[in-house]
Amino acid sequence: MKQLDMTTGKIQSLILSLAIPIIGSSLLQFTYNFMDMLWVGGLGSYAVASVGSASFYLNLGYALQACIVVGSGVKIAHAIGSKDDVQSKAYIQTGMFLNFVLGIIFIMIFTLFGQQLLQYLGIQESNVIQQGYFYLLGSLPMIVCSFFNTFFIRVLQNYGIMKQAFYISCIGMILNMVLDPILIYIFKFGVLGSAIGSSVGHIIMFLMFLDKFKDYFLFSIKGVTKDKLKQVLQLGIPMTFQRVLFTLVNIILAKLIAQFGAEAIAAQKIGLQIESIMFMVIGGCNGAIASFTGQNFGAKLYERVDRGYRYTLKISIVYACIALLLFLWIPNVLASIFVRDDVTILIASNYLRIVSISQLFSAIEMISNGYFTGIGKPKIPAVISIVFTVLRIPFAMICTPLLGINGIWLSISISSICKGIFAYCMYHHIKKKELIV
Repeated sequence: MKQLDMTTGKIQSLILSLAIPIIGSSLLQFTYNFMDMLWVGGLGSYAVASVGSASFYLNLGYALQACIVVGSGVKIAHAIGSKDDVQSKAYIQTGMFLNFVLGIIFIMIFTLFGQQLLQYLGIQESNVIQQGYFYLLGSLPMIVCSFFNTFFIRVLQNYGIMKQAFYISCIGMILNMVLDPILIYIFKFGVLGSAIGSSVGHIIMFLMFLDKFKDYFLFSIKGVTKDKLKQVLQLGIPMTFQRVLFTLVNIILAKLIAQFGAEAIAAQKIGLQIESIMFMVIGGCNGAIASFTGQNFGAKLYERVDRGYRYTLKISIVYACIALLLFLWIPNVLASIFVRDDVTILIASNYLRIVSISQLFSAIEMISNGYFTGIGKPKIPAVISIVFTVLRIPFAMICTPLLGINGIWLSISISSICKGIFAYCMYHHIKKKELIV
């Protein structure tokens, strides 16, 4: 399998060649999520609320798994940049081992305590809790396989092998889209059908990755050592702590949102879904700059690292401005695509208007995070995110009595703006003090 050397060649072409397949995968994922929300939305706001509630805990799983993706991803990229194939393969084995352990833990937690976790959100409607629990159970194979799939994709990004990973993602997502309406409506599984469809798609992707990339992902315990486990966890834990805290803060905010009813929960789920339109491109640029930076930093090409960051940031800012304008001008049109309930559309429209300005700063934050990850300093974005994510709670508690649920949306927007500003400032600090370019 031909690998991509990112330490030579035109930077713009390399960044685009890395970003476009990631964006394509994100676009496909968005298309699937879009169709899934349409099918689930047809069941009513309560069904959307049940999926949205369960998603908080699924996101918690992905937040914990970020430790593995970030930690092993950094070490693999640096090993590739320094042309050390033995070390890169050893860190792949370490990441696979940690994914397996984490997957088993989440199967046990969701099976034994899924209902209690949903009840903790303060949801009053019993049918929302019941459907949410069914969704969690149906998602168990999905979350375990998606842990591995996310890790596999990150590894292939570091090697510059993107097209094959994109094709496999296409097959999995298309299968999801075909199965969802069949399972939800024809077999009348409801939200459980959505979860089963996702699980089948991710299982197929997992098996295809193992078959197509045997040379990379053939597991052997010999590659796993205490030293490598420690290195991966030390690099990954700061970013994981950030993402876990982000999810926990969102769970606390969900308890505040739940006071405004199932329509408010559904509205936030819809708002986040629409925001993902922006993040699918910025996320692609984030992955591209992380892989590009990792290889070039490993090769000690610091000036090349900086040029890659600045080019990627320009692309992301332009796209974020487009999203900002759409969220301001036609939020009700965007929200009405997913649901017909007037109350839910109104709440979701207000959400989009309030967070619109923060899209620009979120783009700056995400590209800076890719840069920090690539140079092996994930603690920097972790600290920034932890501080301002936690501040969402007191902001929300202060603003909610004055502005109602819009106070929660405002707290989210303010914190995102602050994170973008501080991330950009830290980029300049690192460039001057440590990379000396």
